[in-house]
Amino acid sequence: MSTYITPVLTTERLVLRPLAASDAPALYTIFSDPAVVRYWSAEPWTDISFAETAIARALEAYRDETELRFAVELVSSRALIGTVALHHFFNQNKRCELGYALGSAHWGKGYAFEAIAAALEHGFREVGLNRVEADIDPRNTASARVLEKLGFRKEGHMPQRWLVHGEYADTAFYGLLRDYWNDRVNH
Repeated sequence: MSTYITPVLTTERLVLRPLAASDAPALYTIFSDPAVVRYWSAEPWTDISFAETAIARALEAYRDETELRFAVELVSSRALIGTVALHHFFNQNKRCELGYALGSAHWGKGYAFEAIAAALEHGFREVGLNRVEADIDPRNTASARVLEKLGFRKEGHMPQRWLVHGEYADTAFYGLLRDYWNDRVNH
């Protein structure tokens, strides 16, 4: 990765900032919701210690400069509504993976698009990324729409790649090049 410290990014409606220990209750609320983790390869969190562990890992990653994990909060209320992460950096190739989750009460309002766009802009402009990858369950059509609206292109389909909640799940693999991003932004 780069030598950049996780910054605070702002959009019209959102603030993207590093996670803090005080975020544990809100993070637990998000990831204990079965609807939020329906397409994740993990069960809903059952105890706040899951949130505390996730935050501790994020804080360590900030120190190691191995990922950019943002808490996503509303400007209007300062409520934490989700996370966006650029992670699994492959420095030699200037690429990474994208991860994101929003509390289900905040779905359908354009927040995911807004938060991911801010993180991608930072990744391409400041970190110097050339490629960002995302893998999603193809049944998660809302996530596919967000990625495609951001300029990601579907690059592949991998059957039964993950064991999710006791059943095998496929992966739809998406990629976004800096050139695609620049073309989207410039048009």
